[in-house]
Amino acid sequence: MEKSTPDLLRSRPAWRMAMIVFIMLLNVGCDQISKNLVRSRVAYYEEISIMTPYVTLTKVENTGAFLSVGHTLPQPLRTILLTVLPVLALAFAFGYLFWKNHLSLLSVLAICFIVGGGIGNVYDRVVYGSVTDFLHIDFVLFQTGIFNMADVSIMVGAGIMILDFARKMKTAKPVQP
Repeated sequence: MEKSTPDLLRSRPAWRMAMIVFIMLLNVGCDQISKNLVRSRVAYYEEISIMTPYVTLTKVENTGAFLSVGHTLPQPLRTILLTVLPVLALAFAFGYLFWKNHLSLLSVLAICFIVGGGIGNVYDRVVYGSVTDFLHIDFVLFQTGIFNMADVSIMVGAGIMILDFARKMKTAKPVQP
């Protein structure tokens, strides 16, 4: 009898580790390739319409966190909050994937996407001192800040995690009083 993917991930540690690393590297790779293309081919604050007028490509360097929060903090505090703490959180999440063998496939995917996106942004902070953001969406009532593919990975991971949680809540047996 052939094993299902979740069973395969639980029963074969080498296969599990390879899949986890592959998914993370895929996220980091997409992020870094897209950022390198933007860094080399787009001028700062140049606006390139991708889907007029809804999606615009524009290059900015973000020294803060999401939506530039924290960019005015003193450098030592910014380094601790935006580099050191995220590295510790990413290391914990990475370790968690290997310590907890009974995570659902969706949980594993969610954490891989979040960690992969986090690695992409932390790499930028360490190497460049800022994160390159370049995508902006404006759909009438829905407008984003400028973001990058690492942010997309993190949001997709968060979405998968919410779906997994909702699925578990739906199938959970009610607690008897």
